[in-house]
Amino acid sequence: MGTMSAARRPAPALAGLIEQYYGYRLHGYAPGVHRGLPSRHVTFIVSIGSPIDIAAQTDPRQAPGSYRCVLSGLQASPALIAHDGNQEGVGIELTPVGFRTLFARPARELWNTTVELDDVVSHVGSELWERLQVTPNWADRFAVCDEILTRLLRPDLPEVAPELDHAWDLLVSTGGTTTVSDISSATGWSRQHLTRQFTDEFGLGPKLAARVVRFERARRMLQAVPPHISIAQVAAVCGFYDQAHLTNEFTYLAGCTPAQWLRSEELPSFQYDDAHLG
Repeated sequence: MGTMSAARRPAPALAGLIEQYYGYRLHGYAPGVHRGLPSRHVTFIVSIGSPIDIAAQTDPRQAPGSYRCVLSGLQASPALIAHDGNQEGVGIELTPVGFRTLFARPARELWNTTVELDDVVSHVGSELWERLQVTPNWADRFAVCDEILTRLLRPDLPEVAPELDHAWDLLVSTGGTTTVSDISSATGWSRQHLTRQFTDEFGLGPKLAARVVRFERARRMLQAVPPHISIAQVAAVCGFYDQAHLTNEFTYLAGCTPAQWLRSEELPSFQYDDAHLG
C-alpha cells in the first residue's frame, strides 16, 4: 500500500472562494466502498485515471454514476463511493459562496445532487480533466486549476448578499456552535428572513448548516487525535452536549456511529493545517 498527497492554496484571485487544492494518490489498498460525508464545502473533485464511481448518491432518487470531474452540492447524508483500491485526483475545497461566484448560480441548485462539471459550465470540466491527465506533478496540476477557474471570474455577475456571506463565515469560524439568533443579530435580519434567504442561496437552513459544520469539525478531530483522546472529549471540544449527542448527530449525518466509522474507514484521509499549505 502507498499514499502520496500535496496541498496548496489557490491563486489570490480565488482566495475566499476556494480554501485549498489537495492532491491524492493511493494504491494497493483492498477494493471497497467508502463514505463521502457532509462537509462545509461543495464537493469538487477531478479524477486522474479512473473516474469517481458513486455507488449510492446522497439522494437515493438519483441513480449511481461515474464522474470525471464531479461537482456535488451541500448535503446532510453520506454518498457511497466504490473503488478498486487505487485512487488519484485533485480535490478543490470550494465554498458555497465561491460556487455562486464561479458558476453564476446559487449552491441551492445542487443541494443533495451530483453532476459533471460540464453540466454546469459547458466544456470546463472536460478541459480541466483532460489537462490534468497529462500534467505530471502536483504543483503544475494546481496551476492548471488556477488558470481554468480564474477564467470563470466575471465582475458583472451578481454576488452572494453580504449578509449571507457573513452568516456563512460565522458558522465556519465558530465551528458550527453559533446559534440562529446570533446570526440573525449579526446580519440585522429577522430569524425568519435569514432562514428563507439562507435556504434559497445554499439549499439548507442555518440550523442544519451549523450541524454539518460542527459534525465536520468533530469528524476531522476524531481522525487526527491520538487514541487516548476519547470520543466524549472530542464531543465536549466541538460543542456537543455529550458523547450521546455526538453519536446521534454522526448517525444522522454519516449513517453510522463514530466508533463504527473509525473502524470501517479503510482509506487514509488527507488534512492540512495552515502551516503545511503553500
